[in-house]
Amino acid sequence: MGGSRVQVNKAHKTRFSSKSSRNLHKTSANDRITNAKSERNFAKGARAARVQRNKMIRKQKKDAVLKERRELTGSKSPPRVIVLFGLSAAVDLDSLSDDLTSLLSKQTSGVLPKTLASPEYRTRTTVLKAPHGDLLSCMEMAKVADLLAFVTSASYACEGTDSCYIDSFGDQCLSVFRSLGLPSTVVFIRDLPTELKQRNELKKMCTSTLASEFPEDCKFYPADTKDELHKFLWLFKEQRLKVPHWRTQRPYIMAHKVDAVHDDHSGKSTLLLTGYLRARSLSVNQLVHVSGAGDFQLSKIEILKDPFPLNSKKNEDLMDSDETHDSEAIGSLVPDPQNQEPLVVENDPDPLAGEQTWPTEAEIAKADEDQKLKKIRKKILPRGTSEYQAAWIVDDSDKESSDGEYDYDDGMVLDEGGDVQEGNEYLDIDGDGTSIKFGDSEDELDNDSVMMEADSLTREKIQDELKELKEKHAADEEYPDEVDVPLDVPARKRFAKYRGLKSFRTSSWDPKESLPQDYARIFQFDNIKRTQKHILAKALEMEQEIRDSCIPVGSYARLHIKEVPSAVASKLSVLGKTIPITACGLFQHESKISVLHFSVKKYETYDAPIKSKEELIFHVGFRQFVGRPLFSSEFINTDKNKMERFLHAGRFSVASIYAPISFPHLPAIILKRAGEDAPPAVAAVGSLKTIDPDRIILKRSILTGYPQRVSKRKAAVKYMFHNPEDVKWFKPVELYTKCGLRGRIKEPVGTHGAMKCLLNGVLEQRDTVCMNLFKRSYPKWTNHHFPLSDI
Repeated sequence: MGGSRVQVNKAHKTRFSSKSSRNLHKTSANDRITNAKSERNFAKGARAARVQRNKMIRKQKKDAVLKERRELTGSKSPPRVIVLFGLSAAVDLDSLSDDLTSLLSKQTSGVLPKTLASPEYRTRTTVLKAPHGDLLSCMEMAKVADLLAFVTSASYACEGTDSCYIDSFGDQCLSVFRSLGLPSTVVFIRDLPTELKQRNELKKMCTSTLASEFPEDCKFYPADTKDELHKFLWLFKEQRLKVPHWRTQRPYIMAHKVDAVHDDHSGKSTLLLTGYLRARSLSVNQLVHVSGAGDFQLSKIEILKDPFPLNSKKNEDLMDSDETHDSEAIGSLVPDPQNQEPLVVENDPDPLAGEQTWPTEAEIAKADEDQKLKKIRKKILPRGTSEYQAAWIVDDSDKESSDGEYDYDDGMVLDEGGDVQEGNEYLDIDGDGTSIKFGDSEDELDNDSVMMEADSLTREKIQDELKELKEKHAADEEYPDEVDVPLDVPARKRFAKYRGLKSFRTSSWDPKESLPQDYARIFQFDNIKRTQKHILAKALEMEQEIRDSCIPVGSYARLHIKEVPSAVASKLSVLGKTIPITACGLFQHESKISVLHFSVKKYETYDAPIKSKEELIFHVGFRQFVGRPLFSSEFINTDKNKMERFLHAGRFSVASIYAPISFPHLPAIILKRAGEDAPPAVAAVGSLKTIDPDRIILKRSILTGYPQRVSKRKAAVKYMFHNPEDVKWFKPVELYTKCGLRGRIKEPVGTHGAMKCLLNGVLEQRDTVCMNLFKRSYPKWTNHHFPLSDI
């Protein structure tokens, strides 16, 4: 070919070739070189940035791991808490605890403290023994454990029992620990034979049997000799421990010493809790919750000299250092009155907040004169008229009206939204939403109306009440929500607070309508998720900044908690010798009362019925509440939820209580006392779901009737009501049958409550006609919100 241009042939068109690569032969050589350089430079810059970013990420992770290791083995980290828990009563925890403490301590004689600093293992450790059979102590120890060491006896399975290394109490506590969230766990195997072959076989059998009960990363250690425990401690000092997420959100102190300074004049005391601060830094302006006692303010925080330093002198006695350094204060923090979180529990409602004007002195004097005249002259008022309503009746009408001549509304009124509202005759005339004469008969069995003093209750009465409760629980499972209309009270009075709904899913119900008086004492957030996000971000910012009002993690401090009732402080001083007393810091607003909703499930081994509005003890994280929950089922496609009279086994329900605010998510263990002296038993487990006073819980009552005569789509139904006035009153409410028919009331028949009904199909003689009535229900307010506050 002529010319200087070199021939470029078209490349072979491959399957994955692009349009630009197929037309590459049409581009000149200079353009190809320019494009290649630009693409090469661009790729080189992107690759360098990507490499640099990955390098920074690796460096940050490496620094975080190094920092965590330094904190684990350094002198600024709090001592690790090892809780020894025996899976059966045959396990001897005393000898195991003595062997561990003797390895960690250089002392050869005398009583060793629970917290020890070991320069050999470069770690500080607190060893606690969970008492077998005491559920509350085991729960409190599991809440603060950094390592939960389960101890089993290899010879326990050889006794011919079916429990296979774990007895009933050990199985119960293990399930409770799972609900709370397990920290790092290990299993110590004791009582292994000395012969090597039998020892290995028995160890393998025990490991394979118990492996399914514990997490996958749980390790099994033989723990018969000090050499075996020495291997465990050597690995334990470098082990990265994991704790439940809810324990990392709030600062807490496990008290080593509990003291109280009493004030005889006011009846209050200053509670002194001494221990190491864990998880997060604590501000002196924060509120703290003392386990079981309640929420309080701090008067002072003293930073003490560490009694268990790792670099202690050889000749220093640990027991002497525990006594001398505990009272030696390095510094102290005093709260700022302007920045201290106020202790607000209940809202203080103003009863005159809804009034538009304030009466003048002349109006007050005139009202007093009218009141005197009113006492002299008695009016003839209609039946059921209150004093406020009577003030609006003029004097001329007093002579004309009488009880027999007063006109009442004739039945229920159906509104546009499909709801059925009561007439004016049986509306509540008191302010708290409860009727004056005729209450709800199901509520008559609540604890506040039937509860007697413990002295007046005999064993026969307790057994009769328990038998009656079990019968109602069985009836509720077989015929849920079905009630009978009493013979002596008209149905329009008995169900005066109820209404009918055309559709449970779509009918409207105002969440602010006819709220009880207790709702004036609680608090509500406009947007709970936004508030929680803001408060957690604020707490994280305080954690990252170094503030003068905060003490860092790992500090040995003494908390001065003010205005604690003297009886509660004395009780805590006694309990502190056996149960770890914890004090956790609270976020903003967490001392205020609101409506908390828990997703709970009845405990598997608990057989006694749990009725709505019974008094139960809620363990929510580090905090403890006393509540009278209202159980309800949850529906996804509607804003209304149906109340449950009992907590049924085998399914999750929602328990709603009045309690101090706690931001979710937190585990919940629900306990119930069987008697005054009996220890509480685990009744249910679950977790905190949300905080929402506007959640609508409707109590359903089903009225049932039975066909008397059937003629195609018409039927005469009896036994639903007992007088024709009730039939006329409930005429707008829709009927349905258990076989799926729909209908309505046409007219009453006779004088004994029978009625003629029209249905959309032929009614069978064995079918049952039903009517649904609803009213909104609320949880019960408790006299004391904390277990120890009623002492």
